[in-house]
Amino acid sequence: MIKIISYNLNGIRAALKKNLINWVEDVNPDILCFQEIKAMKDQIPIEGFEKLGYNHYWYSAKKKGYSGVAILTKRKPKNITYGTGINHIDEEGRVIRTDYNKFSVISLYLPSGTNIQRLSHKFKFMDDFQNYIIELKKNLNNIIICGDYNICHKPIDIHDPIRNKNVSGFLPEERLWLDNFINNGFIDSFRKFCNERDKYTWWSYRANSRANNKGWRIDYILVSNSLDDKLINANIFSDTYQSDHCPIGIDLNLHWG
Repeated sequence: MIKIISYNLNGIRAALKKNLINWVEDVNPDILCFQEIKAMKDQIPIEGFEKLGYNHYWYSAKKKGYSGVAILTKRKPKNITYGTGINHIDEEGRVIRTDYNKFSVISLYLPSGTNIQRLSHKFKFMDDFQNYIIELKKNLNNIIICGDYNICHKPIDIHDPIRNKNVSGFLPEERLWLDNFINNGFIDSFRKFCNERDKYTWWSYRANSRANNKGWRIDYILVSNSLDDKLINANIFSDTYQSDHCPIGIDLNLHWG
């Protein structure tokens, strides 16, 4: 069995001060995808991860203290790809991929649309990233895309779908894009096992949102349809508090090969 976890840290240095290493040791994933590390590699104390046996690969944004993704893995990959080859995506350090014999893992941090300019950038990112994956699938069969998509897929994935219908992250165009992306060969791993409401992965720091579970499910592990019969379980670790997000995970009946 292979256990994969994805976690938007909202700053790895802050998360490390909140016992991130202890949590990783307890859960003991084989592969760990981070988003929003907000640090350059030389700013990250990596010793704790190395003691736990992880090979680690970091892809930071050019802008210091912003964005950035990483993959930590117990098994050394046969290939590591930093970025997509698309400048506006790669300047912000939003995609890293590790390839193994039988599957590939991507850590993705899709932009949020905080204003009109960033929303336009988000839509361009979405289109270009989808084309990147379409091309990737021509050579790679079993792809697992872990990360913060900054989109709630359906009304069940957000605490107040009516009031948020015109808010970026729940716009009809964003939801339609995610719908099409999933329907183009992927499984929303969590929804394969759970159709309950009130299962969220992000909560605003305002208005006591987390204590009241007024959240959004914007973090996903999307798994190629070809791995459907290998999926054993999917989790949301909602009682983990190093970030305004919580980790998510899957268990796969796979061997490294």
